[in-house]
Amino acid sequence: MPAAADYPALHETFAPLFEEIAAGAVERETERRLPSEEIRRLNAAGFGALRVPREHGGPGASIETLTRLLIDLARADSNVAHQYRSHFGFLESLRFQPERIQQAWYPRVLAGATVGNASTEKGGNRLGTLATTLHETADGTVLRGRKFYTTGTIFADYTRVSAALEEGDGRRFAVVATDAPGVTIHDDWDGFGQKLTGTGTTIFEDVPVEGTALLEREPESVEAAHEAAFFQHVLLVVLAGIAGAARADAAGLVARRARTFNTGSGLPFREDPLIQEAVGRIAAKAFSAEAIVLQTARALDEGVAEAAAATSPYGEGARGEGSGLRGVDRAEIAVEHAQISVPELALGAAQDLFLTVGASATSTSKALDRHWRNAQTVATHNPIAFRARALGDYWINGALPEGLNAIGDATKGSAAGPSGTGSTGGDR
Repeated sequence: MPAAADYPALHETFAPLFEEIAAGAVERETERRLPSEEIRRLNAAGFGALRVPREHGGPGASIETLTRLLIDLARADSNVAHQYRSHFGFLESLRFQPERIQQAWYPRVLAGATVGNASTEKGGNRLGTLATTLHETADGTVLRGRKFYTTGTIFADYTRVSAALEEGDGRRFAVVATDAPGVTIHDDWDGFGQKLTGTGTTIFEDVPVEGTALLEREPESVEAAHEAAFFQHVLLVVLAGIAGAARADAAGLVARRARTFNTGSGLPFREDPLIQEAVGRIAAKAFSAEAIVLQTARALDEGVAEAAAATSPYGEGARGEGSGLRGVDRAEIAVEHAQISVPELALGAAQDLFLTVGASATSTSKALDRHWRNAQTVATHNPIAFRARALGDYWINGALPEGLNAIGDATKGSAAGPSGTGSTGGDR
C-alpha cells in the first residue's frame, strides 16, 4: 500500500508497472487477450485503494493526483485505465454513505478488492426505469436481472448493480460478489474499440444481497451529482491518455524512420519541417486534452472538499438554491464543458497520427488504429450534441443539467421524472 499521496511519489511507485503494461498493449490488442494479470498486479500494488481516505487507513490521494496517474495508465493501455472507472466511481460514492457502510467496504478495498459496474440494460426497459429488481424473500434480499456494458466487472471481486425495488418506486445499488451463486459474466462486448474492458453482459439470478451491500441513492444529492460528474471525468481522462499515446507513437515512429518519399524534401523524416509540424499538432492536442481534464479534476476536488465541510453530506435544498451553485454543481458544469472539447482533441490526435509516416502506419502489426478506435468508442458514451445543448441551456437560462434514473426506451410519456445527475450517464 503506497504511503505517500503526492503524484511524484506515486508515479515513481507505479511507473515500472505502467511501462510493463505498455510493452504488452499491442500484443494484447491483436490477440484479444484480457489484461487480467496486469490488473491483478496493479491491485496488489494498491492502485485501487488510492482514493480511500486517510481516516480509513488509505493514502487519501486527491482526484487530481488520481487523474495524473490514470492519464499515465491510459497512455500505456486505455483498456486498463477505463475499467478502473467503475471501481473509483464506487469509492467516490462511498464517501457519502453511512459509517456502517464505509466500515464494511473500505477494509475490503484496502485489502485489494475492486468493484465493477452493472447499471445499464441493453433494451426493453422504459426510459427512467429499470428491469433489474430487488426482491424480499424468506431468506433475505435477492437480486434478479440482466445488465450490459458492465465495464470492469469481469476483472473485479464485486460489482455494483442498479436495481428497482420489487414494489413501488425507488432505486438502490446492490453490491454483490462476482463469484456469488447466480452471477454469470459474459465477455461478449463486440465494439470495435476498447475491446479489452470486459464491457459485456452480466446476469443475476436470485443473488443474495447482504445488508451493508444495499446502498441508498438520494436524487439530486451531493453524492449523485458528484459521482455522475466523476464517472464522466474518468472517460475524459482515458481520452487524454489516448491522445498522449498517439503523441508518443508519432514521435517514436518519426524518430526511427529512415525511408522518405520521392515527392518529399529528401530530408530524413525527423528533420522534415512538414512532418515536424504534424507531430507538433498532435502534441498540442494531447497537451490541451490533459490540461482540460486536470482542471476538471481540481473542480471535482473542490466540490468534495466543500461537501465534506457541510453540515449535511447531502446538502440543503434543491440544486442551485440558497447561496448559489454547490461545489459539486460547479464541477459538473466543468465536466460538461470538457465533454465537448476533449473527445475532439483525442480523436484529432489519433487521426493525425496517420499523417506522419505514410502507408506503413496502417500495418496491423503496429495496431496504430487502436488509438482512433478506442477514442471513438469512449467518445460515444455521451453524444456531444446533448452535452452542448445542456451547456447552452445553462448559459442562456441558468438551467443545470438533468438526467433520469436510467437509460431506456423512449416512448411518449416515458420519462419517470428527473433525478438530477443520479445516473452514471452515457450508454455504458
